[in-house]
Amino acid sequence: MDVVPHIGGVAGESVVVIGGGFGGLSTACYLADAGADVTLLEKNEQLGGRASRLEVDGFRFDMGPSWYLMPDVFERFFGHFGRSPDEFYELERLDPHYRVFWKDGDKVDVLPDREANREIFESYEPGAGEAFDAYLEESQRTYEIGMEHFVYEDRPRLRDYVDKDVLRYSWGLSLLGKMQGHVEEYFDHPKLQQLMQYTLVFLGGSPTNTPALYNLMSHVDYNMGVYYPEGGIGAVVDGIVELAEALGVEFVTDAEVTGIEGRYGAFAVDTENGERYLADRVVSDADYAHTEQELLPESKRQYTEEYWESRTYAPSAFLLYLGVEGDVPNLEHHTLVLPTDWEGHFAQIFDDPEWPDDPAYYLCVPSKTDDTVAPEGHSNLFALVPVAPGLADTPEIRNRYRDLVIDDIAANTDTDLRGRIVVEETFSVDDFADRYNSYAGSALGLAHTLTQTSLLRPPHTSDAVDGLYFTGSTTTPGIGVPMCLISGGLTAEAMADDDV
Repeated sequence: MDVVPHIGGVAGESVVVIGGGFGGLSTACYLADAGADVTLLEKNEQLGGRASRLEVDGFRFDMGPSWYLMPDVFERFFGHFGRSPDEFYELERLDPHYRVFWKDGDKVDVLPDREANREIFESYEPGAGEAFDAYLEESQRTYEIGMEHFVYEDRPRLRDYVDKDVLRYSWGLSLLGKMQGHVEEYFDHPKLQQLMQYTLVFLGGSPTNTPALYNLMSHVDYNMGVYYPEGGIGAVVDGIVELAEALGVEFVTDAEVTGIEGRYGAFAVDTENGERYLADRVVSDADYAHTEQELLPESKRQYTEEYWESRTYAPSAFLLYLGVEGDVPNLEHHTLVLPTDWEGHFAQIFDDPEWPDDPAYYLCVPSKTDDTVAPEGHSNLFALVPVAPGLADTPEIRNRYRDLVIDDIAANTDTDLRGRIVVEETFSVDDFADRYNSYAGSALGLAHTLTQTSLLRPPHTSDAVDGLYFTGSTTTPGIGVPMCLISGGLTAEAMADDDV
């Protein structure tokens, strides 16, 4: 089933899409393919949203997303237009998928060989190999049912769930429990629990606030594989932009939107450079709260300022982009460094926000796979530490935290970067707020808590302004590049079905 098999109702209409992240790019493609006249306005100098690229002295960094997961979603997206991903970029399956260092000196490589991974689990806990099989069997079932009937099919109203087919499909799925309790049913060893839970970072949550439904991410991880698109995630952006241009989408960069006026059939979208764009409909892939609080008059908002203040947000991040002389042999393309007890780190994100003093973090070294991202004889490396949104973010704090991270990498991966760094840039809370208008500087948006999942996320269709729509990570299905691609289809479908 294609997410948007037949989009009607928009042919011949003019649509302005605000924001060139994956949600905006996806929506623009679907609408242009359906015959709409689409103009996409992007605030920054390049398209891709959080998937921007940083190029400095021969180093090219993916500034945001760096994991290519759920290849079936990309195939389905391009397939809607009669195309395929390999027309735009090549994929390489990583081996290992990633390496994990624990801060007690232990380490493990997660491999593209399921049986080898099973043996790893068994080595930590007798019977864990069998539990690994059972967990992945449930994870696969959750993924297949969840994707087809709860992700690709939007259910924005409560009555959409009071349906015999929904009840039949959802029978046995872990819809209400928390991930921590769910994983504990299978594994006692805390390191095995962490291996099944680390993907929650991609959803902006913790084991104690993310629904157990997201055990489906383990199927993504262990069964579907981890890939690298040649040229990085930026190459995926380039591919979608190329597709969009072939469909007739017009792109305007350096066009920060300052206001939205009007309603269906008579919208005016103003930009900072003084341009005004007229349209029949408007779609915002900009931050949802920013769109409502800053771009619309108070009478046209669905939510109050207090609503946005009361939400649980996914972490922000401290990012350190490093060009390093020489190799980093102990690190893989993807490397995770975890405390043996990571509850303290999550508590410093969600419970008592402060800069983590014993952080869990992620290291990416794409130069292990792609020799075009760094000059010869050098390594391209970035470190990402999840931190609480809204933290104070000053040069002094960044310098102190930079030193903490560099020291921690040396201590726990035996990789001393000091004295070898030739390029260095940081990006953190204030940058997310400034560059992406992200609420509280969150790196991802609304977290996937029980009260912020599915129909409890803000809708695609504004109920305050006829002809205004939303796409991207704050809407359904949620956070992550694949989810934002799907969100674009759901938004286009909502526009086709809207009786404006």
